[in-house]
Order: sequence, then structure tokens, then C-alpha cells
Amino acid sequence: MDISPDTLKQIYETMVTIRAFEERSGREIPARGISGALHLSVGQEAVPAGICAHLTNEDYLASTHRGHGHCIAKGVDPKRMMAELFGRVGGTNKGKGGSMHIADVSVGMLGANGVVGASVPLACGAALKVKIQGGDSVAVAFFGDGGANQGIVHECMNLASIWTLPVIFVCENNLYAESTPVEYALSVPNVADRAAGYSMPGVIADGMDAFDVYRLAGEAVERARSGEGPTLLECKTYRYYGHYSGDNPKTYRTDDEEREWRARDPIQGFRTRVLEENLLPASELDGIEERVAVLIDQAVKYAEESPLPAEDELFTAVYADYPLDALKRGQTVQ
Repeated sequence: MDISPDTLKQIYETMVTIRAFEERSGREIPARGISGALHLSVGQEAVPAGICAHLTNEDYLASTHRGHGHCIAKGVDPKRMMAELFGRVGGTNKGKGGSMHIADVSVGMLGANGVVGASVPLACGAALKVKIQGGDSVAVAFFGDGGANQGIVHECMNLASIWTLPVIFVCENNLYAESTPVEYALSVPNVADRAAGYSMPGVIADGMDAFDVYRLAGEAVERARSGEGPTLLECKTYRYYGHYSGDNPKTYRTDDEEREWRARDPIQGFRTRVLEENLLPASELDGIEERVAVLIDQAVKYAEESPLPAEDELFTAVYADYPLDALKRGQTVQ
């Protein structure tokens, strides 16, 4: 598979940045007594890195409660993300959204979302906009194996197929919906098997292998851009930590299982393959790791120095500005 050196570096830097951001935020937030749960995506880095390497700022992405990695891969500034976790005005949502509501429409990031499966209709809406207005932008909807059983996901896949929408449905199957094993709640062996019911391709990627994710995502993105419609891409992956910051995964999975998956670490596996095939020199990869370490330190410093929101900000940006008299008349505000 031909991947340019620049793309290889982009994928590696994205994965390393996600890992470093998640590990650091997982330490900083509880140490500072900041309220709110963190849903870390350590172990799942290959999925957003491989997919978003095909996307531009003109493409759309809708995320889940475990969305930090998606945000970073789509181009959201880690400094502003860290400030958002710290509840500071320098955050992506001025410190008022927190971990599960990070968004930045300037790079096509429609937002993380705490409602299970709610990313899917947002992405379909963006794809419908492209279909109506024209252009070759695509939309990506991330959801988990638990979200795969939500009714709205199936409604959206059905409509996306009927309307030939340029959308890619990405199921990050990390084997557990909170603590429920996927085999307890799935009626078929794979989430991708359900694609046949909606007349779209159902593809399974090794979610621990960025090369495999990149290849299959490229096919799905090209299909969407060329007007051929949606794809359901299931990425088999694994989260190293619990469902959220206070969850102990030892209560529902074994040490042997964790060791087996950690042995397939996506970052180490990518680095090993790149070096063995002489795709990039070790110095390039080492340089990326060093730059990322500096970036994450800067992100924490930026978050620390950003002020807390003023009290009078409590009720701002709660409702959209909409003239009441126009609403009463049933008029649409342009």
C-alpha cells in the first residue's frame, strides 16, 4: 500500500498526540479536583488517525462521549481542548462544555456528544446539506458497539442509503458498551453485517492497525465523494482503561484479555512496521514524539493561565438569538 511520507508522519503524530493528551488529561483532571467524567480513548488511536488522514476542513465529523481522539485527529487545537477540560474561557466552548461537548466548526468538528448514537443524525444532516448544495465534502459519524443498537442509528443508515448521502458510519467496536460485552447485545457476529440490510458496503478493519484503517477508510471516503453513497466501517479496537475515569474494568474483563490487546498497541505496531519497511527514519518518529511532548506541556500551561468564566457568563450561549415576534408569526430568520 502506497502512503506518502507526509501522510505517514501525519498519522503517527496524530496517534502520539491523542495518546499523550489522554494520558496527561487522565492525570491532571482528577489531581485538580475538576468535576466530570473522562472517557479516555487510549488504545483506540489508530481509528481516528487512519480515517481523518483522508479528511479536510471542508469535511464533517460528529463524535461520541469518547471524543478527544476524534477532535485531535480532525484538527482541533489541543491547547483549547485542555482549557475546555479545565473549565477555562480559552477552551473550545469557553469552558462551559467540558469533555463531552468539545466542538470546532472551523475544522468541520461538529462536536462530541454525550447522547449515545446522537452523532449519527448530525453527520447525516451535514451529508444531506452537501447533497442538496453540491460539493464533494463527506461526513463521518463515529459511534460505539453500544450505540450500534440505538434506533436512530438504523433510521439514519436507512435514509442515508435511500438518499445516497456522502456519509461514512464508523463503529468503534471496543468490545464493551460500558461493561456489557458486545456478544451479549449483538444479534449478529459483526456490526458490519447489518450493512446488507441498508444496501451499503459493510467493512471490518483492524482498529489496532492504522495502515488497515487508512486503506479501508480511503475506499469509503472515495465512494462517498464520488456520489456512490454511504459505507458502514466497523473498526475492532480496545480501550485500555475503564469506560470512564472512575470505572474499574477488572470487574468485567480479564488480565489475559488486556495483555493480549495491549500487545497489539497501535502506536508501537505502526512504528515497528514503518522502521522495518524503511518508510521513515527513526529520527523522524523520535522528533514527532519530542514535539508532541512539548505541545502537551504547552496545552497544560495554556489551560492553567486561562481564566475561569465570569459569573455573568452562566446564562449566555444557552439559547440561540431568535426574534420572538418572528417566531410567533412562524417566520424563518435568515
